[in-house]
Amino acid sequence: MSSADFLRLLTLSAIWGASFPFMRLAVPVLGPSWLIFFRVGLAALFLLGVALWLGSRLNIQRHWRHYAIIGVLNSALPFFLYAYAAKTIPVALLSVLNATAPIFGAIITALLSRTMPSRNVVIGLCLGISGVTLLAGVESLRLPDGALWGIAAALGAALLYSIASAYSRTAPAIEPLANAHGSLWFATLCMVPGILTDPTPPTTLLTPSVVLSVIGLGVLCSGIAFLMYFRLIANIGTTSALTVTFLIPLFGITFATLFMGESIGWHTLVGGGIVLLGTGLVTGFKPSNLWQRPLKS
Repeated sequence: MSSADFLRLLTLSAIWGASFPFMRLAVPVLGPSWLIFFRVGLAALFLLGVALWLGSRLNIQRHWRHYAIIGVLNSALPFFLYAYAAKTIPVALLSVLNATAPIFGAIITALLSRTMPSRNVVIGLCLGISGVTLLAGVESLRLPDGALWGIAAALGAALLYSIASAYSRTAPAIEPLANAHGSLWFATLCMVPGILTDPTPPTTLLTPSVVLSVIGLGVLCSGIAFLMYFRLIANIGTTSALTVTFLIPLFGITFATLFMGESIGWHTLVGGGIVLLGTGLVTGFKPSNLWQRPLKS
């Protein structure tokens, strides 16, 4: 991996780590459906401007199925589930649960290939499940009613990310801007039924922090972040790009402490460490791999 791609990976981790505080601030006012509609809609409009400026075309008639799959599995549904979870789940815990995506990915790969995972993968899966169990068990004693549903929603979002990742390995090769732009328009369409059935948020509660959180989620954490993510996939491959999962909890926990006033308990650090260790075993991750440029066939 080149130093430029490593810098993209680090920046992307910080951006996505910031998405959890943004959701935690905005979802009590807007609700999950309206928040995610604004998030993906703003991102799509931002990328439309970029596409018009660069003269990029979507080729919608040719690639609409691909955009729809990525838009639903990698944006609309997981974003909605995380927003739902953010109503009751602290930022630090959300960012750690996000790191379970590669663990789900290993299970999906084993099921699709009908092969027995290696010993390291099995150990990693057991560690990941143990870490999540520790986190969920201790948090359930101190969180409000409905928190376990929030934890389940966050794990469901991670599962959807892993399904989208499995699909992307066989998906058609599309340039990063079109991939992000097209998928976010379909994600926006996917959220329309939700806003039609949910009550309109009261404008009197739209404080500057809520408005800035929505803009941050849409433009920064979705529009710009997706450009960076699909560029990383094009440059270093899906598996290497998913190493962003290891860094997001570090930024999420830091932001939770600095800006959200969350106190990080021993169970968050221990459980999060176990989840990350399990994820590392599942993916065969080594820190030195971040600086190695992958061989080209």
